[in-house]
Parts: sequence; structure tokens; C-alpha cells
Amino acid sequence: MTTILLRTAAELHARVRTGRRAVVMTMGALHEGHATLIRTARQIAGPDGEVVVTVFVNPLQFGAGEDLDRYPRTLDADLEVAGRAGADVVFAPAVDEVYPGGEPQVRITAGPMGERLEGASRPGHFDGMLTVVAKLLHLTRPDVALYGQKDAQQLALIRRMVRDLNFDVEIVGVPTVREEDGLALSSRNRYLSPKERRTALALSQALFAGADRHAAQEALRARAREVPATRARAEALSAIGESRAAADAHAVAKAAPGSAAAVRAAARLVLDEAARLTPPLELDYLALVDPDDFTEIGDDFTGEAVLAVAARVGATRLIDNITLTFGAAS
Repeated sequence: MTTILLRTAAELHARVRTGRRAVVMTMGALHEGHATLIRTARQIAGPDGEVVVTVFVNPLQFGAGEDLDRYPRTLDADLEVAGRAGADVVFAPAVDEVYPGGEPQVRITAGPMGERLEGASRPGHFDGMLTVVAKLLHLTRPDVALYGQKDAQQLALIRRMVRDLNFDVEIVGVPTVREEDGLALSSRNRYLSPKERRTALALSQALFAGADRHAAQEALRARAREVPATRARAEALSAIGESRAAADAHAVAKAAPGSAAAVRAAARLVLDEAARLTPPLELDYLALVDPDDFTEIGDDFTGEAVLAVAARVGATRLIDNITLTFGAAS
């Protein structure tokens, strides 16, 4: 299929629409993670719909000392990636098309959730992100917009903005795409030297360690609930490698539905080891949060939570996260 490059909203609005329009917003430097978003958009839009990929490096999202000028701009390659993945249109507006009067005086504010984690590390970032997302939603007029779950806090804030401000669009989150070694795909990965990349693997390894600890705890509690509070229960717990829990099987069965502290500790151990590597991993944050507001969860939490990490390796800052579900206590 032929993918059309458009530069103005007027050109995009002039297109005849016969089905659903699905939009994937990017800052360019497209990789397989973006391609997955575009392929998902193609499935949602269907053969009669339209997939629009926006390519716009938003200056409002970059703070002082961040990599606005360094951010890769590869529009020709982006057109090829978008076309192969099923995009009908690449909408790549100039800055003065998106901000015709210069930087906007009226902006969307992310609120308290936008001041946590990424917002604390990058003040003003989410205000800039939501402002450009709102403008691009107006400029592209989609029925559905797709975003990657790798940027979990961004996705949560976009959903909250759409709900709070009554945007008439469906928001779809698409799972994180990873390379074979587990590193989450990111346009910034290209900045990593071979040694830095080896260190950067600690981000995903820490998340997987936390997930493994969480799975072991959930399995332990499930097994404990199945076995009566007797010596048989202690033996069953011991059999799955939890000798300390076996000493008090009844307490284990009544414990909180997953120890958030233990999950954090398992992930932190990996990150602490990576801090001693050459080059070292410089941790920004490790957090286990409620996706509704990105506040830290306690050991009595039940439901879906996000284990998130951000760190710098050399001059490159990376983020990653996974979702964990904490079951109900019996």
C-alpha cells in the first residue's frame, strides 16, 4: 500500500472518510514497538478504515538539559516503517502548524498524578505531553487513538484527560514490545554503547525479578488456602521452597494478598547490583503503584498495580514497567 505524507491539518481534513480513523502518535524514529502499534491500529480500523501516524517532536515535552536537539529525526525511514505496518497516512506537521502562535499560553495541566515519578523527575513534561496530545486529537479527529504501555504513566494521564475533559475518542493501550534480551524497545536505545546496553538490561531484569517474587507469593498463598491448617499444610508449604512460611502456615494463609514490599525488594536487589557495574546504572526511581493515580501501594492492596523503573546509563535515560495483579485475600 502507498502511505501518503501530509504536512497540514487542512490536507488531512480534506480526505474522504469511509470508516473508523485510528491514530498512532509518535515523535518519529520508528521501531518495531511503533510498528506493533500501527499493526494493531490497522486491525482496529479494518479494511475500510484509515490509520494515521503522527510524527512530531514536541518541544513542550523537553525540559532544560534534555535531548530535544539530540532526538533522532528520521522521517524517510519512518515513512517506510509506517507503510510496511499498514499506515495510510503519516502526518508530520511543522512546529508552527501545531503551535501557530508560538508556545501556547493556555495549556493542559496534568494535576497531582503528573507530579509523581516521571513528573517529579521531569517537571512540566506531562503538561507538555497532554497539551500536544489534546491538540493532535483535535487536528487528526480520530475515532480511536493507540499508545504503548511502556509509557504507563503517560497512558494513564491520557485516559484521565479524555475522561475528565469529555474527549470523544477511544483510548487503547498496547503491550510493551521487547527485544530478545528483554530490553524494552525505545528510540533512545540507539544511544547505548555495547557496555551501556549490558548495564541497561538491569531495568527489565529487575522488573522480572519482582514479577517472579510476586508469582511465588501468590502461588504460596493459593497452595496454603487449599491445605488445612495442620502439619500437612506446613509440609506442603515447605515442598514449594518456603520453609520460613511453613513454620507458620496459618499466618501465611491469612497474609495480605501479595507483599508489595517483597516485590520492591526483589527488584531493588537487581538494580543495586547494576549500580556496581561498569558503566553503572544510576537509579532514578523504582515504584510499585496504583495505575489510577500512581501512588505507592501497600501490602494490603488488591487489584492491578504497575511496577515501574527509571534509570540513567551513561547519558541515556530509560524507563520500563510491567503490570502485576494482586489477588484478593481469603
